[in-house]
Amino acid sequence: MATHHLSIDIETKSSVDIGKAGLYKYAQSEDFEILLFAYKRDSQEVQIVDLASGEIIPEHILNALGRPDVIKHAYNAAFEWYCLNRAGYSTPLEQWRCTMAHGLYCGYTAGLDATGKAIGLPQDKQKLTAGKALIRYFCVPCKPTKSNGNRRWNLPAHAPEKWELFKEYCRQDVVTEHEILRRLKQFPMPEEEIRLWQMDIKMNAFGVRVDSELIAGALMIDAVSTNELVQEAYCLTGLANSNSTQQLLAWLQKEGVDAPNLQKATVEELLQGKGLSEKARRVLEIRQQMGKTSIKKYVAMDTAKGTDERVRGLTQYYGANRTGRWAGRLVQMQNLPRNYLKTLDYARNLVKAQNYDGLKLLYGNVPDTLSQLIRTAFIPSEGHKFVVADFSAIEARVIAWLAGEQWVNEVFATHGKIYEATASQMFGVPVEKIIKGNPEYALRQKGKVATLALGYQGGVNALITMGALNMGLSEEELPDIVQRWRNANPRIRDLWYAVEQAALTVMQTAQPQGIRGLIFAVEGDLTYGQSFLTVQLPSGRKLFYPKPFLQENQFGKMAIHYYTVGQQTRKWEVTSTYGGKMTENIIQAVARDCLAETLKRIDARGLQVVFHVHDEVIIDAPMDVTVDEICDLMAEPISWAPGLILKGAGFESNYYMKD
Repeated sequence: MATHHLSIDIETKSSVDIGKAGLYKYAQSEDFEILLFAYKRDSQEVQIVDLASGEIIPEHILNALGRPDVIKHAYNAAFEWYCLNRAGYSTPLEQWRCTMAHGLYCGYTAGLDATGKAIGLPQDKQKLTAGKALIRYFCVPCKPTKSNGNRRWNLPAHAPEKWELFKEYCRQDVVTEHEILRRLKQFPMPEEEIRLWQMDIKMNAFGVRVDSELIAGALMIDAVSTNELVQEAYCLTGLANSNSTQQLLAWLQKEGVDAPNLQKATVEELLQGKGLSEKARRVLEIRQQMGKTSIKKYVAMDTAKGTDERVRGLTQYYGANRTGRWAGRLVQMQNLPRNYLKTLDYARNLVKAQNYDGLKLLYGNVPDTLSQLIRTAFIPSEGHKFVVADFSAIEARVIAWLAGEQWVNEVFATHGKIYEATASQMFGVPVEKIIKGNPEYALRQKGKVATLALGYQGGVNALITMGALNMGLSEEELPDIVQRWRNANPRIRDLWYAVEQAALTVMQTAQPQGIRGLIFAVEGDLTYGQSFLTVQLPSGRKLFYPKPFLQENQFGKMAIHYYTVGQQTRKWEVTSTYGGKMTENIIQAVARDCLAETLKRIDARGLQVVFHVHDEVIIDAPMDVTVDEICDLMAEPISWAPGLILKGAGFESNYYMKD
């Protein structure tokens, strides 16, 4: 049976703010409607159906939406797939492919226009601006005024010329998506990755239940707490706006506190110091408490939850461009505050009862307590429980396995005490002596910080970033720790240089290089002038570094440069890399592929993952599912990683938390 292709773009309207509430709640709104449906079948011209003006989608296209021999394509296809199904056009997810996901897989950025630009499509900036204005005009409710007849929506009849422009804009999106697809087809996305993308969409569409009572209580208590803290700050300082950095710095100076700024770390440092007046100390404490931004997560949950109390769309497939890891969306699950409270149940009940006085009396710092309870706002479906499991020390396991650092592999195959074993290797002390109560136990801390910080060619600065100085280590002893760790892990050290050398050789000779189960290559196409440095991982998936070239870096050393989206600028720009950095990309990518294997195994059991964060999965499980069976799934050998020893650890609970 010949396969046909259908590229689709739709324009829709809804009173829900898609940016804040996400696609799923947007499309569930009662006033949601599809306005335009543009499509391109195989090599035919783009056609547009004006649904808002009463046109209907042709019968043969309606049939094509449900036919397995017609592959449907769209940029951010989750949007088209979900919206069409919501509007009553049945079309199975298995038949869809996402050009955005494909672009992310190839190392490009997200966003139709941004990808078009990165990939080299000509751009009409004015058309882009006009398109955004048209979306605001037709797709978002307008403010009822006397002059517009108190209407809430702008319809085609209200601005026929704008409407014709809007149709052209929609048609052009299909052209752009199709052009991007043509270029990406030279670098196919593996079937396994397409399946993972589909699993991600299904998980996002299923959503996770949230505790509305807890959210309402937290928002109410936060309002009371903020008001009290503002009043107290006013009484202490007399400042009209004690939140103003400028005013507060001037006030602190009068109190004998010379602070360069009022950033989180500075305030923390000042509070740890001595010599503060009682007044200044309390004002800084208030500043610290009011600086808790995590309360915004409750607002995000409240905004995104649907009428069924579920939040949908929490993860983004391939959101972390360089490694292919998933990223957080809406509530940003990847940076939830940890919880240290021993009495979570009690604190939750106080918040649900909106008992501000009780919470303050028992826990003192109200903003911090609310912050610690954020995770617990995620709860299982009725009659279910959460089974939460994550990989133990996965990056340390993967790098030792890939590098062939045998003694580390043996530690993971036996007692698993990697920090003690590392200290033992570094300082020549028998591992049996590094136990609580013995003076040698102090070495464990050095083993721990070294294991966490030094695997990717980091030095003294990496140890400091990982908190070595807060662990009671002095700056003088850090160079020695770096040297000892590298001497104890010669294979891992060699891996950094082998990775760098393989990448440089490929760039110089254009000949593929294989090391430790990785294949480095330069790939490109003459038709469109695209080029990539690729690294094929043991799983078969590839990492893509777009438009690579060789140039001296800031240290005067020949280095790989490539294009990426800048962390700070969010723009498509050049960056450089080196052996340790590429090793980090590779190890995190392999760890991500291990998580993907687990997700597929859980799915094969018919169990529902509601979200996953880093190396942790959260399952909305029936009561008979055990933690052990999920941990067993995580520890099962992986066919493409012979000899890699993985281990899962987990717990079950009636709300999410950090165990």
